[in-house]
Amino acid sequence: MIIINIKDGESLDKALKRFKKKFEKTGVLRELRSRQAYEKKSVARRTEIKHAVYIQNMNLDTTV
Repeated sequence: MIIINIKDGESLDKALKRFKKKFEKTGVLRELRSRQAYEKKSVARRTEIKHAVYIQNMNLDTTV
């Protein structure tokens, strides 16, 4: 359960923004979406490797 303490004089928008940030960090929504359809381990590993290569290429492009 996510608990957000609202400070005195804090607007509801700021508290909602903090809640959304905290909720996203927990990864609940990502986990829910991944469970909607079964993905074979080989496919998951392949996509993970593709993502890692993409990130590595992004890091190389910024340093050059």
